[in-house]
Amino acid sequence: MLNVAFLTLSSSFCSHNDLALRLRIHHNNQLSKINLTHLTRVATDISRLRMFAAYILCGAQDMDAVRLTLEQIDVIRRICTEYPDFELVTSTQEVRDSMTRRKIACLISIEGGHSIDSSLPALRMFYQLGVRSMSLTHSCNTPWAESSTNYYKVFVRPNNSLTTFGKAVVDEMNRLGMIVDLSHTSSETASAVLSHSKAPVIFSHSSSYKICNNSRNVPDWLLHKLKNNRGLIMVNFYSPFISCQNEATVSHLADHFDHIKEVIGAKSIGIGGDFDGGTSFPVGLEDVSKYPVIIQELLKRKWTEEELADVLRNNFLRVFEEVEKVRNNLSWKKPSEEEIPLKEVANKCRLELKQPILQELVSNQSPSFKAKGLNLLFLALALLFSFFP
Repeated sequence: MLNVAFLTLSSSFCSHNDLALRLRIHHNNQLSKINLTHLTRVATDISRLRMFAAYILCGAQDMDAVRLTLEQIDVIRRICTEYPDFELVTSTQEVRDSMTRRKIACLISIEGGHSIDSSLPALRMFYQLGVRSMSLTHSCNTPWAESSTNYYKVFVRPNNSLTTFGKAVVDEMNRLGMIVDLSHTSSETASAVLSHSKAPVIFSHSSSYKICNNSRNVPDWLLHKLKNNRGLIMVNFYSPFISCQNEATVSHLADHFDHIKEVIGAKSIGIGGDFDGGTSFPVGLEDVSKYPVIIQELLKRKWTEEELADVLRNNFLRVFEEVEKVRNNLSWKKPSEEEIPLKEVANKCRLELKQPILQELVSNQSPSFKAKGLNLLFLALALLFSFFP
């Protein structure tokens, strides 16, 4: 799946919500026909909002993923301009300014690296449109990075979870100042990125594998690498990732916060949510208006107000600011011209730029191509010999 995430910040920051997905499914992104202040059939509207995202299936890979991503960015930008509660932001300073104005700051993220169609120029153009974060995979592998799930049997590469081009994607995101998101990637891909990235990274909506051994969650050994990277894990609320069952309680969720804090400290933790993406959430945490419930539970567990302020806002801003500093330090670098080998993409829809005549002459697939090539050759020889008596 690809996912353009609409990250929003007000007095707190919660990294992942799929409202834009629901807008596409239920309303075909037609904002003129809905009222975002009060929506039904979803867990999010303006009156209950902290953050949301947009969703497109992995089946768009090798097809129209780029177009669909552009359409989701379009609806997010429209929301940010047509509703006065919102404000599109692209930097930490703009985030802080938006908070001062008591606006909901919109930070756009792409979820699913296949949105860029293995193209660094496409990545750069998304940045120009305001995208400031991208997860390298969703539920399917890309030609250059590996997903945590094997639902889609595509681009399977034993012992090659982050290819040379995958490292180029990370490098270019570092150069641009775009946050690398490792949620949905395999542990091997996440580990490779953590060893390679010059900037802190995030898991925008993942939880603890120690508490719930789902492949979407993060094992302790990887949490230690994340801390060394100065990155952030933002805890997912989806019940199957919290309790490993379809039902969960607020206590189950708080166990993930406690465990991660014990392993790497409160300054490496944020809130991931995933409302309107998942379908089952802890009792008492059914929608975004219920975020105070988990805060109250953590206060009961002796979390300090300073720690919770970090979890709610400061930790993400610190990571975003450090990503910007790395960008500034790399300002001398020119845009990467790295290209992925066509054999790695294996996409029949991708045009190989060759002269049409030469392409036909070298093709062994069609007898008609060979006949045309021979006719052209004989014509060229006839013209050549016509110059001699």
